[in-house]
Amino acid sequence: MSFEQRVVELGCPVPDPPRPVATYEPSVQVGDLLFISGVIPVREGRPVFRGTLGRDLSGEEGYEAAQVALLNALATIRHAAGSLDRVRRIVRMTGYVASHEGFVEQPAVINGASDLLVRIFGEAGRHARVAVGVVALPMGVPVELELIVQL
Repeated sequence: MSFEQRVVELGCPVPDPPRPVATYEPSVQVGDLLFISGVIPVREGRPVFRGTLGRDLSGEEGYEAAQVALLNALATIRHAAGSLDRVRRIVRMTGYVASHEGFVEQPAVINGASDLLVRIFGEAGRHARVAVGVVALPMGVPVELELIVQL
């Protein structure tokens, strides 16, 4: 089964790619590596979630926000590569989590994106990763992801 078929089978609609919120390229390809700029949990340009984990949002909401952000990353990959079927491997993901003081569950929040990558891409979706707590993110969202993908 192709990766494009798998997202349909899993009921994970990949949206149109989000527009950049500042002066940068959504992706840059160097050789067979595609670098995906930070993506956030937005739909039609509006945040799906706003707030800080451990104060405004639960870990479950953060997990879901990471999944929404990942679907936006997949949209960017599809736009740049022409198809998700060109993905050879997800190499690395960095996840930023807007965290209230004392919140230490950043890895569990970013698992929302990691778990979905493995469900879609199988072994090719297993990746190196960093999960970092930060004070604030663009548009007040709780999660931002960046990826390196091998095509």
